[in-house]
Amino acid sequence: MPPPPHRRVRTNPPAPPSDAGRVAPLDGLRGLAVLGVLLFHAGRFSGGFLGVDLFFVLSGFLITGLLLKEARARGGRIDLVAFWGRRARRLLPALAAAIAGTLALVWAFGPPSLLRYALDDAPWVVANLVNWHFVTDQVGYWNAADTRVFGHLWSIAVEEQFYLVWPVLLGLVARGPRADRNVAAVAAAGAAISLALMVALTVPADTTRVYEGTDTRAFSLLLGALLATAPATRLVEGVGRRATSWISAVLTCAIAAYWITADGQNAPSLFQGGLFLHALAAAVLIACLDRAPHTPVGRVLATPVMRWFGLISYSLYLWHWPVYLLLSEERLGMAGWGRTAVILAVSTAAAWLSKVLIEDPVRFRAPWARGRTGAVAVLGTFVALAALWVMVPEPQLGVGTVDTTRLVSGNG
Repeated sequence: MPPPPHRRVRTNPPAPPSDAGRVAPLDGLRGLAVLGVLLFHAGRFSGGFLGVDLFFVLSGFLITGLLLKEARARGGRIDLVAFWGRRARRLLPALAAAIAGTLALVWAFGPPSLLRYALDDAPWVVANLVNWHFVTDQVGYWNAADTRVFGHLWSIAVEEQFYLVWPVLLGLVARGPRADRNVAAVAAAGAAISLALMVALTVPADTTRVYEGTDTRAFSLLLGALLATAPATRLVEGVGRRATSWISAVLTCAIAAYWITADGQNAPSLFQGGLFLHALAAAVLIACLDRAPHTPVGRVLATPVMRWFGLISYSLYLWHWPVYLLLSEERLGMAGWGRTAVILAVSTAAAWLSKVLIEDPVRFRAPWARGRTGAVAVLGTFVALAALWVMVPEPQLGVGTVDTTRLVSGNG
């Protein structure tokens, strides 16, 4: 899952990474979210899939905070091209590397069926529409994850679609003295409509449509956006820091209990309002941590280990699922927690290398990644991915072909 951006609006070329402008507990919360997803996929934590929901809320909160700050500074105007350029520098390099690396590894080491589906899904991943591809092809979220090496990228597609639409809509309504109220009203109305769609479209036998649909998951992003507006901020500030500390603790305990008891497809209440309430609780918690980061909960989340995982969370999310599928029990010769530990170690190493060698250099230190040369680089990236997709031969599945991938707990 992509981590939300810094909340500081940059008018000059980005400086090298630093702690300036960051809220440490939110980095830690992002680390907690990605670890939950990893343990869910390893079959060790049934409620860990809710980490994706936490990512959505964080993204909505921080993206909206950044855009509103820019709109206030520029008289209601938002530089959409600059915003999308920042998002492209942040997300595209690591995503392109993960797509190319995954295709190459599956071609070299994966079973034919895994490669076949990877080639089918890759163009939709590049187009940021893979969630709708899975919905249209009726790829069951909870029971078909072992066949789709890009199956986890449905959530990246949802966020990318949000990044395209929400800034445009926000730029239209964030004008005049009531700008924040207008944005809050639009976010609240959109969240309510999204919840209504989830309730109306839920089919108990298969919740893939409502779980992966952008329209039915938008409430998580929009609730985060709502809590970033001035009316919500004033409410949090009016509570006082001491009360904010207690609210943060209570919400953390409630969210933790929900993660422990949630059971995906076997918990239909998730799709009748449970996911909405979880997202709302997460949004209020994030707003409290942003307002009062030095509470006991904030200090726990701001520990170096949690923050470190938060800082590599995007690449860790990109790489962990292909690693899970390629390092099967048969290939490793082990199962249980031993295999889980190996997979976590390999995924973490791949994520760290991606951040150090690809993400940060392009985002912070590459002048060519901006302006016209940046646009040319984006085009060149798409051309290179298309060339790789053409070069990888489609596997021929004959009689007796065995799919050696292993079914794990689901697709976050």
